[in-house]
Amino acid sequence: MFGRGTARTGRRVTGVAVAGMLAMTAACGDGGGPEPERPAGSAPAPDQAPPAAQGLENAALADGRRIGPYAVRAPDEPPFSENYTADPASCQPLVSLARGATAHDPVAEAHRQADIPEEAAGIGVLVQLRTYEGDGAAAVLRDLAAAGESCAGGFTEVRTLARAKVLSVEPAEAPALGDEAKAFRITIEDVKSDRRLYEYLTVVRSGPTTLSFRADYLGTKDVGGVPREIVEAQWKQFTDAGSGST
Repeated sequence: MFGRGTARTGRRVTGVAVAGMLAMTAACGDGGGPEPERPAGSAPAPDQAPPAAQGLENAALADGRRIGPYAVRAPDEPPFSENYTADPASCQPLVSLARGATAHDPVAEAHRQADIPEEAAGIGVLVQLRTYEGDGAAAVLRDLAAAGESCAGGFTEVRTLARAKVLSVEPAEAPALGDEAKAFRITIEDVKSDRRLYEYLTVVRSGPTTLSFRADYLGTKDVGGVPREIVEAQWKQFTDAGSGST
């Protein structure tokens, strides 16, 4: 499983339907004419449908982009950690929001990985955007919040070749972005020793879309949360894509 996280970003920025404009862009293509001018920072109209897969890809960080020391890449397939499960199953949203994690499956998703190429044992961040139909995204955030409470005392993360013991789940400071956000600090016992490892999870919801950030460190260092610059860069890309900016 890739990390867990928080980020300090100041005043909350609303994004009721950034994803909606992405849907209109995907549906209209190049023949829909120019978008009406909108004041800087304002959100798109809230009555649009969720974006198609390509719209969400455009809203994700670009493959090859550098953000400070971090390099972004777009994997050919979802990361293998998407196959991890939880015991009990009610803790699954803390492990992965892949299809089947909750009663609401995404209709589109995009995956990115950000790390520091020069560091063999540095911070890795998994960035995932998912769009849902109806109020699915809000329901997913409710399920995530419920898992954070019911699984606070720990659970088992069932990995491909091992079972990892999660010792605790604690609330962390969530970024002031989107319509709502949840963040957690997760302490895990190393599967090869009794060392404690720390991972962070932050999930931001903007209308029908969730932006998930998972951060970990290959060692016992507690990095304190998802790198702020990753969260802010992805949020800006997401909102720029929804407003028609480049």
